[in-house]
Amino acid sequence: MNVTTPPSRRSLSARRVALLATTIAGFGAAAFLAPYAAPKGDFFAGPAHAQNLTQQAQQLAQKPVGFGDIVEKVKPAVISVRVKMERPAEAGLSNDELPFPPGSPFERFFKRFGMPNNGQGGGHQFVTGQGSGFFITPDGYAVTNNHVVQNAENVQVTADDGKTYSAKVIGTDQRTDLALIKVDGNDFPYVKLADHTPRVGDWVIAVGNPFGLGGTVTAGIVSARGRDIGAGPYDDFIQIDAPVNKGNSGGPTFDVDGNVIGVNTAIFSPSGGSVGIAFAIPSETVKTVVTQLRDKGTVTRGWIGVQIQPVTPEIADSLGLKKAAGALVSEPQANSPAANAGIASGDVITSLDGAAVRDARELARKTGQMAPGTSVKLGMIHDGQEKTVTLTLGTWYEDYTFSDVDSTGLQNIYPGAFFLALNDGSYHATVGYVRLTYHW
Repeated sequence: MNVTTPPSRRSLSARRVALLATTIAGFGAAAFLAPYAAPKGDFFAGPAHAQNLTQQAQQLAQKPVGFGDIVEKVKPAVISVRVKMERPAEAGLSNDELPFPPGSPFERFFKRFGMPNNGQGGGHQFVTGQGSGFFITPDGYAVTNNHVVQNAENVQVTADDGKTYSAKVIGTDQRTDLALIKVDGNDFPYVKLADHTPRVGDWVIAVGNPFGLGGTVTAGIVSARGRDIGAGPYDDFIQIDAPVNKGNSGGPTFDVDGNVIGVNTAIFSPSGGSVGIAFAIPSETVKTVVTQLRDKGTVTRGWIGVQIQPVTPEIADSLGLKKAAGALVSEPQANSPAANAGIASGDVITSLDGAAVRDARELARKTGQMAPGTSVKLGMIHDGQEKTVTLTLGTWYEDYTFSDVDSTGLQNIYPGAFFLALNDGSYHATVGYVRLTYHW
């Protein structure tokens, strides 16, 4: 399915969201989906002797005025994640371009320490990145961000007690920026992913490793839910105002019962630091993604096979619709489930399994949450008449990619803000106000 989304004040530019992993390369600091298949047994349950810290937090007699009691219970499950990765070495200045006199101490110093590969380029260098994570099972499964461990040659975690362990990457999901790692052991303190969605205004506590300062705790509230920041088709972030910074990536945000309500991933910032606008991946998304990663190391998603776009007020008027809602089919893909079910260009998909579809992005997100092979009912407007079709979802593949489209007027909407992507130790500018077209 392809989704075309026009610029919207609700969507924060992909340029304007800072991923939080910190990378140290010598030159400074640089650094969603319904259940697929239930695992054998309860993935998130542990043996009786293990420490279920969320359960201990819930046994407190009353909710504290401060957060010390809660933090004391849950912080031991939070880890610092340190990775080593290899990247191409960057060329430095040539001998003729050095601003120092030949043979001077400054020239010798700069040649030794400031010119990777003697200014010739080529070769490789190792860089170190830092992020956060947390144990979700007593046998060492831990959650972090994909962008923390992506392309890592080596992963180490440091627990709250200072002990360091080697970790293995079990699987990653770029679309939701989640990763599952594993430390050998069987008695780690762990925390529980929340079963409920937090309310706007609820207290939250963020714990992580900002700028390498492990065990840092900050507090705030849920500012909003369902945020679309232009990171991809499955955006459904929780916005919080608890201060988080680079290095908090992959760390948990707790409610006052000690449940993890989200995984900290990105910030909106004009300066690269916290301004009180941070985004966390909801726990329900985390649960379903890590379950698939644990079972098979990858995530599969349902696929309808249509290119869709939002229904604007103008389109709604032209089609005689009562309101601007649903997803307008621009074109069904050949031999796709949609085409085989008779869905045609100009149809407006209004519901999925009886639940109303608010817009094109919601349809993309909901179908992506379903497993391939699932039978679904789509309600739609076809030639001015209500119609329901049944189809079986296909499988979305990674080669159904999206294109970035540049747009104008962004500085007028978010003046001074920018996107700082910290990936493989480099700064990368991402083109595009939102990911404009999606294929699945």
